[in-house]
Amino acid sequence: QVQLVESGGGPVHTGDSLRLSCAASGRPISNYAIAWFRQSPGKDSEYVAGISWHDNSTYYLDSVKGRFTVSRDNANNTVYLDMNSLRLEDTATYYCSAGPDLHGHDYWGQGTQVTVSS
Repeated sequence: QVQLVESGGGPVHTGDSLRLSCAASGRPISNYAIAWFRQSPGKDSEYVAGISWHDNSTYYLDSVKGRFTVSRDNANNTVYLDMNSLRLEDTATYYCSAGPDLHGHDYWGQGTQVTVSS
């Protein structure tokens, strides 16, 4: 079993950048596809980005393409979500999940809050 801890969230202004981290323990993060989801009050959860374990192929939600980048650092057992040009609508709690592929989400972190204001 793998444990995931997200960090890096916080209050920012529109146009700012943030780097979220998803740190794994218990098992190598290299064994898992990692996905980033976000949830804001009153809205459905969104699958924001993901990175596979075998070839590092990636997925991005259309609204974040060109602004967000997901990457992995297997040596540090961490996956990152670099978020640039942040918008008000990016405000949410961001969660990372681990699974066998980009469509499987077996393990979850506790989330980190991102709040974007004008």
